[in-house]
Amino acid sequence: MIEDIYKVFEKCRIISTDSRAVAPSSLFFAIKGDNFDGNQFVDAAFEAGCAAAVVSDKKYKGRENVFVVNDTLETLQKLANYHRRKLNIPILAITGTNGKTTTKELVSAVLAKKFRISYTSGNKNNHIGVPLTLLSMNRTVDMGVVEMGANHPGEIRDLCKIVEPNYGIITNVGKAHLEGFGSIEGVMKTKAELYDFLNSNGGTVFVNADNDRLKHMLSGHENLKVVKYGKDDKYFCRGVYSEYAYQTTVTWKTDSVSGFSKSNLIGAYNFENILAAITVGAYFDIHPTAIDGAISDYFPKNNRSQMTKTSRNTLILDLYNANPTSMRAAIDSYNNISDDYKSMILGDMLELGKESDAEHKAILEYVKESGYGYAYFVGKNFAKFKDEYKYMFFESVEDLCKYFVTNPEKSKVFLVKGSRGIRLEKVIDYL
Repeated sequence: MIEDIYKVFEKCRIISTDSRAVAPSSLFFAIKGDNFDGNQFVDAAFEAGCAAAVVSDKKYKGRENVFVVNDTLETLQKLANYHRRKLNIPILAITGTNGKTTTKELVSAVLAKKFRISYTSGNKNNHIGVPLTLLSMNRTVDMGVVEMGANHPGEIRDLCKIVEPNYGIITNVGKAHLEGFGSIEGVMKTKAELYDFLNSNGGTVFVNADNDRLKHMLSGHENLKVVKYGKDDKYFCRGVYSEYAYQTTVTWKTDSVSGFSKSNLIGAYNFENILAAITVGAYFDIHPTAIDGAISDYFPKNNRSQMTKTSRNTLILDLYNANPTSMRAAIDSYNNISDDYKSMILGDMLELGKESDAEHKAILEYVKESGYGYAYFVGKNFAKFKDEYKYMFFESVEDLCKYFVTNPEKSKVFLVKGSRGIRLEKVIDYL
């Protein structure tokens, strides 16, 4: 069946999973989820111009240009793996608690200086997005870069079976999605599934050797080829960072080449993301000037490590996601900014499960210890502690926006960070 579907895919070249946005002459997959069933929209997909469809509803059996399978998602994943094997190109997989999307963008920009690259669009890093990423690659591509996300045990293992990567990076491991993982140990075990796959298949990993957790996760993976980066002179790629005018710069070297990368990223925590990309570039013999050019030409978007100026204030935006590890890193970096008029707007950290109350209170203590006299906290999790701290608390971003209408802020530098679900981007227009 996969071979037959692949023949149709080779003619269509485009996969659609949303009947509301079907590309003409595409192959439509009727994905079934907890709250939706793509089988209900097969007719709409054909009306919108799809050439063929893969469905699981048996009522379509015998219909022209329709493949009836037991599980459409599983079929999509098998098709992606079949295509990956047909391509027969090296693929670098990137996962981690924080920084994986930024690292993916930087690594891809660097590799594109020498190779024809195809890489994950946006953050399509889950059980649906990863297959779609693979299926978007064509035969002109020299190399692929695939981002992998996870919120429960076994997810990276399953994604590796689809992608079959040759190279890997785990950016870091921190307290995120504890609701699904249960503990930091659960996060480590799941992220290490990338090392497990590469170890079993003679792969190569790029490792931040300054990170104790990542070094610990290497144990038991004797078949891995390990390329280390960090601050120590004994590593393959060594770097030091500095910050100037809201920019992170990296001076780096290997045994044979050296460079200076000036980035448009904000925050010391981006040093590791930048150095990872530099290390990959140096490993693949990309000229230092090209590496540095790729780093300097990359501009963050989607409110990730992004600085913007309004008519009244300067905003440091990191709004895509938040967890205890990334929140502390952002606060630490913000502490290094020399400005007398600093404040912060921090939103709830979601999916922390039973650790939620303790972790939110710990962040409040961290802000207090950092010496901030006032700050704004948004969300019901932070608001639980409003009687214990002399900060401003709002249960929703809408409440904060209303406050700023009558109490405008000006001439300040704001750190704005929170989980995506809090929608802190709404406050930008009020600053």
